[in-house]
Amino acid sequence: MRLTDPVADMLARVRNALQARHQKVDVPASRLKMEIVRILKEEGYISNFKATEEEGHKIIRIYLKYGAHNEAAISKAERVSRPGCRVYVRRSEIPRVLGGMGINILTTPRGVMTGRQARKEGVGGELLCEIW
Repeated sequence: MRLTDPVADMLARVRNALQARHQKVDVPASRLKMEIVRILKEEGYISNFKATEEEGHKIIRIYLKYGAHNEAAISKAERVSRPGCRVYVRRSEIPRVLGGMGINILTTPRGVMTGRQARKEGVGGELLCEIW
């Protein structure tokens, strides 16, 4: 089976694992997904991640993060730009997620970064997803 939107698949797997209170979740690896997961770790939405290989397939093992009362660090993870409808924004149009409480992740000419970083560096790009 061929996935049409691997990033949406990764976000869905993370959402499902959080719902089921799993400690970790495996997703098929790609460079873009590695960058997204790196940003999630930097921003404190996941506790850790590790790139490994199982049965000849490269995977990313994402270790999920929960609070003191077992509440998930990620309450919502939404795909914005999809293969059927790409969403591009200029640096002046980068939306703030929940008034700065959440993050959005963009692919820019300078690499994958958060909306905050893109605004600071003065670049726009494709709005991949919003997380809070």
